[in-house]
Amino acid sequence: MKPQIIFAALVTLFAVRSYGYCSRNEKQPEDVIFELYQAIHEINSCYSTVLAKKESELLEINQLLRRSLTLEEKVNYLVRKEEVQDEISFIHQSNLNDVSKIRYLKGLQIIKILYEKVLSLDHHFSSVRTFSEISKIANPNQYPEYDKLKELLANKRDKKTAFEFNSLLGINPIASVIQTITSMVTSSLSKDDKEKELVKVECILDFSLRMQNDLNTIYFETAFLQTSNDRIKHDIEILFKEYTKPIGYSATLESCRTNDDWENITMKMGEYLTRMKSASGQSQYKMQVNLDFPVDRLLQFISQYNYFIDQGGRFYEKFSIILNSYENQKQCDSKLAIEYKKLKADINIAIEKFNVAYKPVEINGTKMKEILYGLNEFEK
Repeated sequence: MKPQIIFAALVTLFAVRSYGYCSRNEKQPEDVIFELYQAIHEINSCYSTVLAKKESELLEINQLLRRSLTLEEKVNYLVRKEEVQDEISFIHQSNLNDVSKIRYLKGLQIIKILYEKVLSLDHHFSSVRTFSEISKIANPNQYPEYDKLKELLANKRDKKTAFEFNSLLGINPIASVIQTITSMVTSSLSKDDKEKELVKVECILDFSLRMQNDLNTIYFETAFLQTSNDRIKHDIEILFKEYTKPIGYSATLESCRTNDDWENITMKMGEYLTRMKSASGQSQYKMQVNLDFPVDRLLQFISQYNYFIDQGGRFYEKFSIILNSYENQKQCDSKLAIEYKKLKADINIAIEKFNVAYKPVEINGTKMKEILYGLNEFEK
């Protein structure tokens, strides 16, 4: 079979296979990497068989050339030798083109999957309860029982000696508690009434004073994670732009996703390979580099994504430890805000998502070489 026919058949075969990234059945990056691993093995094996036949033919021609006696025979063998060498060179280049294509398209599929994960994370951080409810948990002024106590003490205070903080200090948790305790001590309430009223809010005061700094830690570190995810989202959009630039695709990642325009990229890729096949020398080499370099950048992004996901998982595990560290949790469970329990539940869900839905991309050294260089460990 002629190399040209094999080349055309393999291009068609793997072009069809690569449409898998348009499937609605979402895969994990590891699945795509394994598919790439197998595809490169099939490509290299197919070309290796054809190449072995051509090299065997070249060896036979060299032997015949050494034994030839007439000038005509030598010329014929030399001409055929040059033809076979050209065919071998073409097979090598075709092999390289097919490997480059499958690496490129599978890399694109990985970008698509990771972008969906990043968007899901963006939604997660936008809806997380931490930002809207942390103040309700950490500030006693947000608890109805505490408001009732302040109102009672306001009615029982000594008008001549009592004082009241302005609006700024009044909403400050620590200043508010100091004023409330002071007002209780100087109020006209009896000792029994004071103790009775204090019991109603003791869990609220104890929790907010003990946990305020820790809850603020959760607030600010969650804000840091959200900012980091915004950066990851920006970086993958830039990666897509640089990834598709060599083949002449100009739409943004968001636009491509919205319009389901992935098939158009495959067409652009086919056109680019056709131009590269007809090029030669330095021009062809430059086109090859322009195709391979974006895949290297994808691997760098995967490392960045993995670090962020690993970091996020560790942050949420720390948040869980913080929320479960309140030593009077059992005693005060019924008195604490519902937002506290919801936040604990959200943190547990987030830990599960970071371990399962957003988990780092597992890629070992062997498969890393596979993606970078198109080498296959099956080939010995």
